[in-house]
Amino acid sequence: MRLIHIALWTNDLERSRDFYVKYFNGKSNDKYVNLKKGFSSYFVVFEGGASLEIMKRLDITDVKTGSYIGLAHFAFSVGTKEKVDEMTEILRRDKYQIFSEPRITGDGFYEAAFMDPDGNIVEIVA
Repeated sequence: MRLIHIALWTNDLERSRDFYVKYFNGKSNDKYVNLKKGFSSYFVVFEGGASLEIMKRLDITDVKTGSYIGLAHFAFSVGTKEKVDEMTEILRRDKYQIFSEPRITGDGFYEAAFMDPDGNIVEIVA
């Protein structure tokens, strides 16, 4: 078995899609729209085949950020410690909130974490 995708709600589909395409080299499909349900989405696929389904529905507008019951974070492997450091500085420069600075964690990963445009915690690991 393997994980295929994670789905995220957003209030701004294009902003979220563009973020994951720009910083993580995702490839987006064309927008899916269901007018009857007030629903639209993009799938952004990453190297290795996993994807994010970025979704918007007119009746879902509440924003949660930080830590709460539910999705805690998801992570992208960027290859090296230098790439973790480099991406952290690029994200900082582009005004994304750094949630945790680059460091070696207790479980042996070199990682940093930041908030995506919707407040989801995303880790980058070496």
